[in-house]
Amino acid sequence: MRLRTTAVAAATSLLSVGVAAVAAGRYATSAALKPVPDRPLPNEAPLTVHATAAGQITLTRSLASLRPGTYGLTGRSCHAVVGPVIEDAPHPADCVVRRLERVTHGELTPGTRVRLTPQAHIGNPRDALGIDHADVDVPAELGPLPAWFIPGERSTWVITTHGLGTTREHPMVVMPFLRQLRVPVLDLAYRGDPGAPRSEDGISHLGDTEWRDLDAAIRYAVAYGATGVVLHGWSIGASMALHAAANSALRHRVIGLVLDSPVLDWQATLRALAAARGIPAPLLPLALRAAEGRTGLHDSRLPEAADPERLSVPTLVAHGPDDTLAPWHVSREFVDRRRDLVTLHTVRQAPHAAMWNADPKAYEEALRRFLIPLL
Repeated sequence: MRLRTTAVAAATSLLSVGVAAVAAGRYATSAALKPVPDRPLPNEAPLTVHATAAGQITLTRSLASLRPGTYGLTGRSCHAVVGPVIEDAPHPADCVVRRLERVTHGELTPGTRVRLTPQAHIGNPRDALGIDHADVDVPAELGPLPAWFIPGERSTWVITTHGLGTTREHPMVVMPFLRQLRVPVLDLAYRGDPGAPRSEDGISHLGDTEWRDLDAAIRYAVAYGATGVVLHGWSIGASMALHAAANSALRHRVIGLVLDSPVLDWQATLRALAAARGIPAPLLPLALRAAEGRTGLHDSRLPEAADPERLSVPTLVAHGPDDTLAPWHVSREFVDRRRDLVTLHTVRQAPHAAMWNADPKAYEEALRRFLIPLL
């Protein structure tokens, strides 16, 4: 009788663990991978606005608020653009003062909770930057995808794809630079984005299915006169670019890749996202396995697409060691294996997908050196 009771208790415990694993996996997948518009990634702690003055904003002192560069500052019903730290501005010891470039939406009153985001601009290219554009629809397998098209004189197009925690507004940070090069730009919204069709499960697949939307954008560009395309992706947008360059039926039209903070190890990124969303450490292995099953990533072709031996076009990788979501060492190994085709632009003190933000001038110079020979 005692043995039977022990067996029942053990079976019940195993069942409970199994149920907990499934529940944790579903929660982790939704928390980490369900796209939420205007919701920054959880890898940055929230900050408090302490004061504003002409051209200045005082924020909670932290590693994030001390980072160099230009960022979006977003909170509930507000958005602004902040520049570098103003070192000589008077401030309390637990605060930091940054340049306040502009408030684009709402108000930044003392006590407002905000986060830094690499998405510096909101709206559309005309309203945010004064750049004329056309609103176009790209035919794709789940339905039409909204995109912004900025015309240019060259026959090589740049197709931009944003990454985790941002929207197609994020690539606007490089639009003024690309406009100077007279390059046509197609900035794509893909499945799950505002205005775009949703996938059946409503979650991100870290580029494993989303790349087909980028493939549709390549077809659109070629149909409208592009003789070649450069794919510029951030985060999972970079994964999509690698996938398209390896597997698209029009891959011969892809003449270059720009990979900003590329997600090359999806398991590491999924673990980091789940942890940042508050999944307890003991549940992470169970959550990862359950999430893999729910997304199908365990059978994905992402590792194959990220194999540097499959690379056939010049590639610029922009990444840095402070990225906590996409491992820096994986990008270093990727570059080291294909020095014949890959150039590395290293950026320090930059979080995930914020390589432009940390040092816009250096980023654009690296981009200029890379793109000019391809145009």
